[in-house]
Amino acid sequence: MTDSETRPADVITPGGSVGRELALAEVSDLSRRVLERVGQAVVGKGESLELVLAGILAGGHVLLEDYPGLAKTLAARSFAQALGLEFRRVQFTPDLLPSDVTGAFVYDQKDSEFVFRPGPIFTGLLLADEINRTPPKTQAALLESMQEHQVTVEGQTFPLPVPFHVLATANPVEYEGTYPLPEAQLDRFMLRIGFGYPTAAEEWEVLRRRMSRRTEDQKVEAVTDAAGLLAAQQAVETVTVDDTVGQYCVDLASATRRDSQVLVGASPRGSLALLLTARAYAVIKGRDYVVPEDVKAVAVPALAHRITVRPELWLHDVTGATVVRSVLGAVPTPPTVVGAGR
Repeated sequence: MTDSETRPADVITPGGSVGRELALAEVSDLSRRVLERVGQAVVGKGESLELVLAGILAGGHVLLEDYPGLAKTLAARSFAQALGLEFRRVQFTPDLLPSDVTGAFVYDQKDSEFVFRPGPIFTGLLLADEINRTPPKTQAALLESMQEHQVTVEGQTFPLPVPFHVLATANPVEYEGTYPLPEAQLDRFMLRIGFGYPTAAEEWEVLRRRMSRRTEDQKVEAVTDAAGLLAAQQAVETVTVDDTVGQYCVDLASATRRDSQVLVGASPRGSLALLLTARAYAVIKGRDYVVPEDVKAVAVPALAHRITVRPELWLHDVTGATVVRSVLGAVPTPPTVVGAGR
């Protein structure tokens, strides 16, 4: 065999680099190893970590909303290390300016001209920590970058690195002095995920690992790199989705708009996020086709934050998540056909 016959097929990535083409089985194995590495740092959050990885493999951004101290920041940094991505963290505060995120033009005295100094958003994975603590003007600085993968400063457009993902954190407590994300920006996040408190056994495991480690710092070894992640994302695009499963995603999103408890239901972007995330979730579970159970597994993280509940129902603990669970119980589930349409 010649060298060209033994060498794996190459694929041109969006950034222009050449990376190895991955089969879906390889992506499943890659996902397993990434989750194992991240699990070395984050204890007992297997399902939530799978959802975060599904959002990344689907090419989206993820909002981690939960109480302080539940490993949201640790999870973001660990994913960046395991995926081999450049990582930067921005602590959002009330005095943070848009230019602190995107960058700005500064005067270069040596060349007597203004040059662009990139901000921390020019990275592979950006952790927007406590995104609800900065004013809307700074929050809006993320909108273009999250949707268009570019930044415009003083009329000039600068492309962001590929891949580019935002993992943002928000605390659902201490609302005084915070700026809730508007619906338009919430809609830019493919998933909203909460970690929840650990069990007693999991919490003791956190303490035990800390004593065994004898240091506060944790480092996760890389499993792949930016080119490998891009190849994995391209492979996910080949996952088989039967028409009945696609229609099921549409029916779920449509049902949220007809629910009597809802003021504004999930938009078509919601049904698209549901389908894209379900494809990535199927690969993580070791399949090259999507089944309705994959859709159900990602439905709450993909749809709940896109739903606005009627204000008079807030006192009755009605949330977007309860609406989605109600819809999942009401909309008929299509039959699961193994390998349908393959």
